Amino acid sequence: MYAVIMAGGSGTRFWPYSRTSKPKQLLSIVGETNMLQMTVDRLRKIETIQDIYVVTRQDLVAAILEEVHGIPEGNIIVEPAGKNTAPCIGLSALQLKLRDPEAVMGVFPADHLIIGHRKFSAAVETAEKIAVSNHSIVTIGIKPTFPSTAYGYIQYDTETRLEYDGVYLLKTFAEKPHQALAERFLASGDFLWNAGMFIWKVDTLLANLKEHMPELYEHLVAIDQRLAAGETFGDIWDGIRPESIDYGLMEKVGKSSYVIAADFEWNDLGSWNAVYDVSAKQEHGNVIKGNGMVLHGQNNFVQSRSRFTAVVGVDNLVVVDTEDATLVVSKDQVEAVKEVVEWLRKNGRVELL
Repeated sequence: MYAVIMAGGSGTRFWPYSRTSKPKQLLSIVGETNMLQMTVDRLRKIETIQDIYVVTRQDLVAAILEEVHGIPEGNIIVEPAGKNTAPCIGLSALQLKLRDPEAVMGVFPADHLIIGHRKFSAAVETAEKIAVSNHSIVTIGIKPTFPSTAYGYIQYDTETRLEYDGVYLLKTFAEKPHQALAERFLASGDFLWNAGMFIWKVDTLLANLKEHMPELYEHLVAIDQRLAAGETFGDIWDGIRPESIDYGLMEKVGKSSYVIAADFEWNDLGSWNAVYDVSAKQEHGNVIKGNGMVLHGQNNFVQSRSRFTAVVGVDNLVVVDTEDATLVVSKDQVEAVKEVVEWLRKNGRVELL
């Protein structure tokens, strides 16, 4: 199997630590290693993975080659522009098909935290077996531990017994729910968190794109011809409509696909709150990374890499200080950080992006 890591995102929810030139996947969000390197190292330990590829933006190629070990330049797939996950995955499939027409492809996000390698490895290897033997799409879901509103969900069929333990026919994908619906999902016992990991044979993926996303498929056919001829394809790429693989494909394939109910520890680290959740707590539930302190406050997250940052008499705040910008946000508003980035862009503050 060939592993493809999607690493073209901008990580706007982690501003001001994350910037355009050094987004979340190239930052040491947890520990001392950048998130992309952690993902590469994790996948390299799986015996059935033959090679690892990274799909990203052109402006990140140099940084990835410099800061991530184990990915040669020939294994970096470049998107001409961001078009969401479905075109990104389709382009990667074409590149793998050129190198191995029988390729099995695993798709993994670049910036998730996974604890429990044996369980993760077993889930990936089982997914590969099913993808090959059944010529099917397989995704990996995570057994939920609380009713999260930050994750999408996958519902599965509990009645059909399959050859492998923990493998089910997939019923449907569900978007991020509100709190009451998330509680119902958890209580039902047949929903998993959507971890954004997929395994399939390349020809299986392309056949499903032809059936369920014909417009994208036609663009990919044209790009495939250019790739075979060693020609550029930016003009074709410009005509592709952005769409996620979840909405474009996975919501349509239904019971012809499978989901593995994995129980390794997983967090998509999608916001500063997620980093707070996985960090060791200090007195009164505060988390302090770097040079700072909290006085008369609880459940705060403070990250200050250089200047001393003091937080006094407040609770449930995220405070992130960098050399040129400081973020102060209530923990229940961390999703709005991306709106700050949009404001900076609209107002021409490119030096802070």
